[in-house]
Amino acid sequence: MATAASKDIKDFVFEWEGKDRHGKIVRGEIRAVGENQVQATLRRQGVLPTKIKKRRMRAGKKIKPKDIALFTRQMATMMKAGVPLLQAFDIVGRGNANASVTKLLNDIRSDVETGTSLNAAFRKYPMYFNSLYCNLVEAGEAAGILETLLDRLAAYMEKTEAIKAKIKSALMYPISVIIVAFVVVTVIMIFVIPAFKEVFTSFGADLPAPTLFVMGMSEIFVKWWWLIFGIIGGGGYFFMQAWKRSEKMQIAMDRWLLRIPIFGALIDKAAVARWTRTLSTMFAAGVPLVEALDSVGGAAGNAVYAMATDKIQQEVSTGTSLTAAMGNANVFPTMVLQMCAIGEESGSIDHMLGKAADFYEEEVDDMVAGLSSLLEPIIIVFLGGLIGGIVVSMYLPIFKLGQVV
Repeated sequence: MATAASKDIKDFVFEWEGKDRHGKIVRGEIRAVGENQVQATLRRQGVLPTKIKKRRMRAGKKIKPKDIALFTRQMATMMKAGVPLLQAFDIVGRGNANASVTKLLNDIRSDVETGTSLNAAFRKYPMYFNSLYCNLVEAGEAAGILETLLDRLAAYMEKTEAIKAKIKSALMYPISVIIVAFVVVTVIMIFVIPAFKEVFTSFGADLPAPTLFVMGMSEIFVKWWWLIFGIIGGGGYFFMQAWKRSEKMQIAMDRWLLRIPIFGALIDKAAVARWTRTLSTMFAAGVPLVEALDSVGGAAGNAVYAMATDKIQQEVSTGTSLTAAMGNANVFPTMVLQMCAIGEESGSIDHMLGKAADFYEEEVDDMVAGLSSLLEPIIIVFLGGLIGGIVVSMYLPIFKLGQVV
């Protein structure tokens, strides 16, 4: 309970107004336990407080990787401009629209203010700052180049988020169309087809096979719609939970994703781009290769590459060259292996891996643009064939009746 109470105390931010020694009205903000502490602090600074008000913390939204990338970019910019670390935290925290980010930054600032190193403060929040982030910050603190490494981190995170966004945009279009098509077909089957069925029963003639098939599907939908939606919804939920929690399921799905037509190549190139970008960033920061590989596997976003990274790390730790270990993993393209070999020979692995990452990020951009133009006519044909097939099958008896008349 005491720990929880102390955690809440850190969140109290007071807005104050008062007069300085020259009688000039001044305003500001201060973190404190209560109003008495605010008054005491201001008097020590020569300020006579006239108004003190505790700011209410707003309910914030979920903190996303994009928020952390923006925070990193802002911190790097301000530290390069010579703004002290604690003041930079204050500026970023007050300027952020998400109250959850403000609270997180206030907690980290409080830890740093009491003497905790910045990387140790970040490590208390592994949900937002992964090992790669903390290792690079630690390397920056040790070498005295924190602002430079924060700048590299910001660039890395921005490029990683850009790749994720492009893959999501490529996958979102067909998925959304399939969902809309399913909803439209369900409405037709449950509400439209039964009305046609009542009309056709009065004909007293044999109906064409396509019409009978569609009417049979409609009967199933009308009778078992709750079961169909339950199976689809429940199956989708349990599948996603198994994907998140089962390591075997993740490995199997990630392998399958790399093999599916068209999209598999896109996911593979994106994983290579993130893997090479991560290792390039870590190596450029001076992190030893074996330690850098600890963070690289997870950053690739694919279990196949994570397993390959573990194997590479074991081989490198026993003296095998990075290029040879990557070749033994059998997952990296020939171009990446050749560029890595050149980097090892010239002593510029980080530079060559960065070039490889640039190339594959451009490949991802080109593939996403190509997929967008390719999928549009395919989806139009799919929807037209599905909806048109249902409509034609229901009008066949009417055409047949017209021929008889």
